Amino acid sequence: MSNNLPKVAWIGLGIMGSPMSENLVKAGYDVTGYTLEQDKVDRLVAAGGNGASSIADAVRDADVVITMVPASPQVEAIAYGPDGILENARRGALLVDMSSITPQTSVDLAKNAAEKGIRVLDAPVSGGEAGAIEAVLSIMVGGEQADFDAAKPLLEALGKTIVLCGPHGSGQTVKAANQLIVAVNIQACAEAVVFLEKSGVDLAAALDVLNGGLAGSTVLTRKKDNFLKRDFAPGFRIDLHHKDMGIVTDAARNVGAALPVGGVVAQLVASLRAQGDGGLDHSALLRSVERLSGSQA
Repeated sequence: MSNNLPKVAWIGLGIMGSPMSENLVKAGYDVTGYTLEQDKVDRLVAAGGNGASSIADAVRDADVVITMVPASPQVEAIAYGPDGILENARRGALLVDMSSITPQTSVDLAKNAAEKGIRVLDAPVSGGEAGAIEAVLSIMVGGEQADFDAAKPLLEALGKTIVLCGPHGSGQTVKAANQLIVAVNIQACAEAVVFLEKSGVDLAAALDVLNGGLAGSTVLTRKKDNFLKRDFAPGFRIDLHHKDMGIVTDAARNVGAALPVGGVVAQLVASLRAQGDGGLDHSALLRSVERLSGSQA
């Protein structure tokens, strides 16, 4: 592909990474992808991207390296070591980590990358699978203004609300706050659903009218059908939200911020996971309210 757009390496082609990388291909970028499952690399190739057989192979010629993996240990695994990004990307490359990880991991990554002449942004996202597919994600970024400006055109092919929130790690801090709000919101909706159903109200009608008022939210809009149909196929798995609640409760504790309701919801998420529901969508918080209310078989 001959154009002036930066060459992109994409590491991590999961529920979010696959549609996001494909949106970059659609926007005209030359994207080379690597992930652990070959069929997901094949999917990117079928969409017009290129496949790589290793991280080193993917990042060698890249101007921008984008990573989208589940958590801090995976970011460290792909970034460090002889086969990792820092040893194999060229000096001057820009590494944009879109995973949701601890703020400290992002701070450390930026520091270690700087020694190799590699610039870093932490750029976690909100909007879930639907937001990834539709390219309307909210992207919260931590890092230097100049690097943010360089990455912005590329990020605009992935999301709609793209904001530099402060220095390295700030994107992750805002993402942690996002996950706190989302979990508490889903929990409140779940409690309302069980209350409404036990009261014999038409649930679909009730959720429609609630969503038109102050109780309305993006969470309710996106998750209404999950609640109505008890369809918990994952857009965002409980396992990942459990990880994120760990991040936000730990980070809040470090800065001395109390999360009284967040702490309770973190325990409810942990409990759902312990009951074997970790692979379900986070809207499955409804299941724990049903169990507590004695209304689930």
